Amino acid sequence: MKEVKTLNELTKQIKATDKAYLLVFKKGTGVSDCAFSAVNEAATAVKMDNVYYVDAPNYPEIHKYYGVTSAPSLLVFEKGQLKDMVKGCHDTQFYKQLFENAVYQQKAQNTPQQKSVTVYSTPTCPWCNTLKNFLRKNGIVFTDIDVSRDHEAARQMVAATGQQGVPQANIGGEWVVGFDQQRIKRLLNIQTQ
Repeated sequence: MKEVKTLNELTKQIKATDKAYLLVFKKGTGVSDCAFSAVNEAATAVKMDNVYYVDAPNYPEIHKYYGVTSAPSLLVFEKGQLKDMVKGCHDTQFYKQLFENAVYQQKAQNTPQQKSVTVYSTPTCPWCNTLKNFLRKNGIVFTDIDVSRDHEAARQMVAATGQQGVPQANIGGEWVVGFDQQRIKRLLNIQTQ
């Protein structure tokens, strides 16, 4: 993560990328230090070079300009424009998924069109991680839904398949229950050596 101190410095940085992030935090407070640590770990793990931070009390110009009223807040920019704001401290995995989704969306824009892929998973499910790693390894862009947090998505998944277990994936409208590698390869036209 890189520190920014002025609004001008920040706008120059975020205009140069499709997607950028700014953590507005208040150093020395528990929840802000928690967010700083988690965002930093996630950015390092995903190798993000477009994540910035500002210590709000020292440089108030930035958070006032974007209307940030509470710290910590992670601001999400697309092509220099503020698109979203994530308030509070979340765990490293939350930020990691946020950054990974951005990386995969960027790759999707630069690759031929593929079927839409949504993975329904939970953080503690080893087969879920196996499925997601398989998709990443093969350059497949996907949306990951944590059904332990999104109860409406969990309900819709069970209504569609009659199954509560994870992982499940919806690939171009077809459901795959479990990590059925051969079926996934066939649905996504994945060729392996």
